Amino acid sequence: QVQLVESGGGLVQAGGSLRLSCAASGTILSINAMGWYRQAPGKQRDLVAGITRGGTTNYSDSVKGRFTISRDNVKNTVYLQMNSLKPEGTPIYLCNLDVTYYSRRAYYTDDYWGQGTQVTVSS
Repeated sequence: QVQLVESGGGLVQAGGSLRLSCAASGTILSINAMGWYRQAPGKQRDLVAGITRGGTTNYSDSVKGRFTISRDNVKNTVYLQMNSLKPEGTPIYLCNLDVTYYSRRAYYTDDYWGQGTQVTVSS
């Protein structure tokens, strides 16, 4: 009922920038909270940034001042602008959306994850 497609990862030099996107499609009524997580190989998944439907944002201390999360409620898309990137291994960034959708004559709210996109920052 809901599909998420991430894009924007890749290889960048230290100090550079990347912009991640996560677009949702399907029988969506609304998307509530949206967030970006980061997971390094063999480590737990950590919240990087989150944004409510109303636009309130929160960030992990490690990215404050460098990353900006935003959303487009018409396009059902969440973005993560990453500036001043630092070499931190090869983590995968995943979007997470809390989606209310329509299926089989009823509405449901579920948590959806993107497929993940790798970000590599070279020193």
